[in-house]
Amino acid sequence: MTARARPLAGRRRARAGERGGGPRAALAGALVALASCGYAVHAPGRLPEDARQVFVRALENRTTDADAGALVAAALRRELARRGADAGPGAPAKLEGAVEGVGFGAASPNGAIYRLTLTVSARLVVAGKVASEQRSVRSEDWLAGQDPLESEGRRRLALRHAAEAVAREIVERLELP
Repeated sequence: MTARARPLAGRRRARAGERGGGPRAALAGALVALASCGYAVHAPGRLPEDARQVFVRALENRTTDADAGALVAAALRRELARRGADAGPGAPAKLEGAVEGVGFGAASPNGAIYRLTLTVSARLVVAGKVASEQRSVRSEDWLAGQDPLESEGRRRLALRHAAEAVAREIVERLELP
């Protein structure tokens, strides 16, 4: 009886070891989960050496939305400030550009969901020369409100979210890998 008990106990330990896997299995599982979510692990980029401090000029607004240029410029300044690169007019590098389009319309057949699309072009100018040009397009959806005033408030919020996303994308593209 004891001879049979020992091999079974050994098998149980081996199976338990195979199932548990310890910290390595947990780490592998976490990496697989993160990889499938779309997250990427990479080193943060840095702005080019001669553009460590950047001044954001007022953006040209080629749209009928009066605040679009100001919202995108403010979002660019906040994004650069997060990276410690926002500076005043005396900075060696300047970020300039234009809000080329703000469009919106119904995104669902019943008109309950609307979509706003923001198009921005930007140029990084260092010592009077264009160092980089970027163009970004971002769409944001929002639910229609109970009345026109509520719908307009939600549209403005969608524009602000799109401006922040465009600013983040532009600054990330300007950074060196």
